[in-house]
Amino acid sequence: MDIIICGAGQVGTHAAQVLTAAGHKITVLDLNAQRIAAIEDTMDLATLTGNCANADLLREAGASDADLLIAATSADEINLLTAAVAKGVGARKCIARVHHSAYFDQRGLDYCETLGIDQMICPDYATAQAIGSMLRNPGAMAVESFARGQVEMQEFGVAPGAKAVGKALSDLAIPPGMRVAVITRRHEAFIPDGATIVEANDAIVLVGNTDVFERGKKPFDVADLGRQRVVLMGGAATSVWLCRTLRGSNVSIRLFEEDRARAEELASKLEWVTVLHGDPTDRSVFDEEHLEQADAFVGLLVDDDEQNILRCAWAKSMGVKTAVAVVENPNYLRLLKPIGIDYAYTPRMLAAREILGAIDESALQSVATLAEGIINVYRMVVRPGAPIVGKPLATVKLSPNWMIAAVQRKQEVRVPLPDASLQAGDVVLVIGRHGMEEKLTQLFTTG
Repeated sequence: MDIIICGAGQVGTHAAQVLTAAGHKITVLDLNAQRIAAIEDTMDLATLTGNCANADLLREAGASDADLLIAATSADEINLLTAAVAKGVGARKCIARVHHSAYFDQRGLDYCETLGIDQMICPDYATAQAIGSMLRNPGAMAVESFARGQVEMQEFGVAPGAKAVGKALSDLAIPPGMRVAVITRRHEAFIPDGATIVEANDAIVLVGNTDVFERGKKPFDVADLGRQRVVLMGGAATSVWLCRTLRGSNVSIRLFEEDRARAEELASKLEWVTVLHGDPTDRSVFDEEHLEQADAFVGLLVDDDEQNILRCAWAKSMGVKTAVAVVENPNYLRLLKPIGIDYAYTPRMLAAREILGAIDESALQSVATLAEGIINVYRMVVRPGAPIVGKPLATVKLSPNWMIAAVQRKQEVRVPLPDASLQAGDVVLVIGRHGMEEKLTQLFTTG
């Protein structure tokens, strides 16, 4: 692909590295000549210096014929404008990196639809989603969160003594918008139906809308983990997204911010969070707040990898169960396990993963494997004129070994009800065994 990257900062540079290594033709634009010189010294790609939002510069860079433009400067407004202008001069697909929730949240206005942009990515949000999935689902075998956290998929074992054991799925109080997608029993994986009887120690995959997920999994799990106690260090954007991600979960949050004005601002915005002014790794604060009892300590300081790492390692040494660090430099990742940090997340790597997903235009995109690799999860786009368009899903016979798990229509993603139907342009998550890929491609793409 011919790809233009606007902005040679952390996200743009990492994206250029990943995409160049994948064999794509890359052109990088930046207003800063020193950044351009630095990227020229380390990668084999084309560069231009100038204002990314300038239509003439974009044309000179080849935007009129580009397969993809990624606007990843440090300014959200420049990124949105650049992506919109690039779309106007002919770029086939445009992605804008944004930081502020006012643009990404889309509850007030869908900026993508208004500006004609194909997609926005927010590294802070992606990081919060990754951490939130891990914290909301302790002990899960595998967790995947799709489409801004609106739908979740979790694989875990049915506890002996759980309410579901010995009952048919149709007899359980599973809420609408949730379903058992896969059961693995004695190394055999299958797609269940309503008559399937649940057995103790079954490994099940649940798919559900986030707002009903915790309620829907209760019949399968008797383990009472109590309320999870989470400590967040730092009140930047990722912390705010993480607090919103965890809202409604069985989690109590204490957020520590060393700047008093910022702490007061956060306290007024996040009423479900206990916001404290101070440093949680100050020994007197740590002891007074009994932070050694925390289930998780998350380091979210901005632009200070070393402090995040050191303070998380110290908290773990003082008795915290799980230490989580957000680091900008991926070179630190391999060093963290030996010093006691259980999980680490790098925003630029998460952003690059989203970009790679955006450029994969194959009919079937594999997004996960389940049941020890026996079951695949595919992402598919419904094409105009496809045989499945307009048909109630209850009447669509994929096969006993496949199911439609979730449907994305514009910015909304839901687990579909039986009477729902698909439209051209819908993005569908399909779960099932190997061997049906060709039939699925015909059903979803060919008219």
